[in-house]
Amino acid sequence: MANRIHPTAVIGEGVELGEGNVIGPFAVIAGPARIGDGNWIGPHVTIGTPAEDRGRPHPAAWEEAPSGDPDHDGHGVVIGSRNRIREYVSVHQGTWRTTTVGSDGYYLRNAHIAHDCLVGDGVTIASNAVTGGHCHIWDGANLGMGAILHQKVVIGPGAMIGMGSAVRREIGAFTIAVGNPARVTGINVVGLSRRGLDEETIEALGPWLKGKEGLPDVTLPGDLSTLVKAWDARPRDEH
Repeated sequence: MANRIHPTAVIGEGVELGEGNVIGPFAVIAGPARIGDGNWIGPHVTIGTPAEDRGRPHPAAWEEAPSGDPDHDGHGVVIGSRNRIREYVSVHQGTWRTTTVGSDGYYLRNAHIAHDCLVGDGVTIASNAVTGGHCHIWDGANLGMGAILHQKVVIGPGAMIGMGSAVRREIGAFTIAVGNPARVTGINVVGLSRRGLDEETIEALGPWLKGKEGLPDVTLPGDLSTLVKAWDARPRDEH
């Protein structure tokens, strides 16, 4: 399926597009960048502009081809497939690794993904939510409107961040965090239920989700089991 690109959109050299993408008016995508299939990229979205770092080059990558030197061009942006990326969303180049956005996400108006961030699959980032550089947002996480992530923050899979919250430290898997500074207030029971868990299994996972005990021996659906085990085995200091 062909891409549908508005004539006012700017696609720089060094940008690789998959198939079936819709790219709206005045969107700017600068290379190096690779974008998958079936994404909806709205008006005025910017992808691949330089990291917000005073000491780094700011090439006009929408006009110039990448030089091939990542210290000049940036370390790239990779975006998966089937995302909905709404108006004024911005995604910046990495400074030491590729800024990565997974698949099947929903990024609302004016959300910002900073340099060197890793964003998993099925993530929702609401309007005006902002990440600092080097953050890692795991699969299925949900950032409410106006949420702010400090640099190098890790958000666990299925976690929910309340609107207007300021996150300064790691937020655990399938927990709910609110406030400034954000504090965990409970477990994302609704999110776990939607993934097929009954009350008994959620209760058994509770101490592990709260960081009080190890991962219990419970039966989980295959995709959730893989995700939970990956979170449990993560390096405790990712950066």
